[in-house]
Amino acid sequence: MPALRIAILHDFFTSIGGGEKLTLELARALKADIITTDIDRQNWSRLQAHDIAFRSVGETIRFPILKQIHASWLFARSKMEYDVYILSGNWCIFAARRHHPNLLYCHTPVRMFYSHFWDFLKICPWYAKPVFMLWILIHKLLLEARLFDVNAIVTNSKNTKKRIKKYYKRDAAVIYPPIRQYKHIRYGSFWLSVNRLYPHKRIELQIEAFRKLPDQQLWIVGGYAQGDHAHAYVKRIMKDLPKNVRFLGEIDESLLAELYGSCKGFIATSVDEDFGMNVLEAMSAGKSVVAVNEGGYTESVKNGKTGMLVEAKKEAIIKAVQSINKTPGRWRKACERRAAEFSEERFKRQMSSAVAQVIRKYRRLQKA
Repeated sequence: MPALRIAILHDFFTSIGGGEKLTLELARALKADIITTDIDRQNWSRLQAHDIAFRSVGETIRFPILKQIHASWLFARSKMEYDVYILSGNWCIFAARRHHPNLLYCHTPVRMFYSHFWDFLKICPWYAKPVFMLWILIHKLLLEARLFDVNAIVTNSKNTKKRIKKYYKRDAAVIYPPIRQYKHIRYGSFWLSVNRLYPHKRIELQIEAFRKLPDQQLWIVGGYAQGDHAHAYVKRIMKDLPKNVRFLGEIDESLLAELYGSCKGFIATSVDEDFGMNVLEAMSAGKSVVAVNEGGYTESVKNGKTGMLVEAKKEAIIKAVQSINKTPGRWRKACERRAAEFSEERFKRQMSSAVAQVIRKYRRLQKA
């Protein structure tokens, strides 16, 4: 039997986060091509993705709202010839009408449409608010219509599964992402934070906590994509930075491995995080995690065993950092064991099974 020709559709490959890392691992596991819009070749190189076939359906207009509309349109008009399609994102869902059988790996329902609408509206300039609200009203209805063309849904956590049920009115199977394993080097002089620089990541909470910890360093890794709604937020948090906080931007994989391996501990503060691959990456290097006690972190972090789950308050973060500083290696082995549970082999086996199941289901429907 010939191997299946599999396409993985992903919204953009510009700024790099958990969704992009998962897409790359999935492409390697299933020997699939990646179909996307914008491709940042520099970030592609940083991720060491030269072994994967990329194809772009077109470049988007790099301006908020227009970017998301354009991406949806590019996917809606695309035509591909594969045996099965995995949708990994939000705007690529618009390709579902023409491409079957398909399987949506949902990282989260669109935050700005649902759970974080008011947060995004707050940072939107006053003169753009009416356009923003009109766009969401129309685009959300169009997206929900396209969800009827999605054959099946899997997702990254029990937390996201609940959101899918609440907002999309669909059931989803949970397949936890694979975690790249990093090596422990030492417990260095700095704490690490790795995330996209978006408002719901609450980077300002990390900054304010470390403002009160002048003898501790915080190094923040990450960026944001041009045309997203993050520019004003990043500009704001960059003002009046304490001397002990450094922004490193987007970095290559070898330097990231060095930072994971050498940091003292890891900080994570996202609002209702989908799952939290970054905390497990830090754990794989034997590093304890301080994370807010909400969302996917409650599934990935074992409180008091691989890190500390705390209130989303700077005082709670300060207290946890000071506690772990006393003996940063106390949970090293437990952290490494926990991260090892999320293996590439498990992910490949479960995703292969989900793909085979959606193909069988679609064929039965075609015969009915």
